[in-house]
Amino acid sequence: MYIVTGACGFIGSNLLAEMEHRGYRDIAVVDEFGKGDKWRNVAKRGALQFFLPSQIDMLLEKHPSDIEAVMHLGAISSTTETDVDLIVRSNFQLTVKLFDFCIAHNTPLIYASSAATYGGGEHGFVDRDDLKFISSLRPLNPYGWSKNSVDKYIASAIGGSATQVVGLKFFNVYGPNEYHKGMQMSVMRHFYEQFRTTGKVRLFKSYRDDFADGEQRRDFVWVGDCVNVMLWMLEHRDVSGLFNVGTGNATSYNVVAQSVARTMGLDPVIEYIDMPESVRHQYQYFTQADLTKLRSVGYDAPFASVPDGVEQYVGGYLMGSDIYR
Repeated sequence: MYIVTGACGFIGSNLLAEMEHRGYRDIAVVDEFGKGDKWRNVAKRGALQFFLPSQIDMLLEKHPSDIEAVMHLGAISSTTETDVDLIVRSNFQLTVKLFDFCIAHNTPLIYASSAATYGGGEHGFVDRDDLKFISSLRPLNPYGWSKNSVDKYIASAIGGSATQVVGLKFFNVYGPNEYHKGMQMSVMRHFYEQFRTTGKVRLFKSYRDDFADGEQRRDFVWVGDCVNVMLWMLEHRDVSGLFNVGTGNATSYNVVAQSVARTMGLDPVIEYIDMPESVRHQYQYFTQADLTKLRSVGYDAPFASVPDGVEQYVGGYLMGSDIYR
């Protein structure tokens, strides 16, 4: 049995689709659906076993020796969530519980960390494992703090264990099945809707002299590439540690908007607007994954460029008759 938490969410549902495609069977899906359309993310999948997060203890107790691996993607992923108690329960405590189980039963654990742990990038974007470095990072919001707290706990608790434990620091992921995330959807999705409904895109002005308006840059990574990294890790159980998952290239919002417009056959009309005061103090102007460590362990597959990824997403899903994978 493979346990996938957060399996009906954005990255999780894409992981399920690829696992099914590659022939993985006996997958336990752990997630909450709520009252929206999140169920559509897994509507195309074959036979699955569904469990609520409140049933995770029962699942672990019932199958202590049957679990091949735990793929832990479940979390409060909103960077604007302010209920820190909820974040601690969902992001920190559940991950620690799964980590302790996996160490006790020598079960591989692959979990989602985040590039949000790097904060403003004062220490760069290098995926070092040592506790001193991880403790030096200063995330800008409770979500990033919770992910960094997990990384610190695991770095301090893993000792000399031979169990595979992999934390993946996802950068700005985009792709199909993110539609339930509302304002937390990728800019690709938001730009598509703005172009479709208004014929233009609105971007935040820059409040730093070293960045022109719209030239704020992020490492945008296609969700299919994230899934490929996860499954590669699952197939290479001698690899452990924290790893960045991005393209290794930072792309400006201007280029993203132009790529979306080009795929839609539109002129890239861009309007620059004021950034809300509430986000100015925690806004990341630049992120770029350092992939040296990931490449050093043998992962050599290419990552889609933003224009290629936008073509796959906008042209292959958003402009098609079925937007779900």
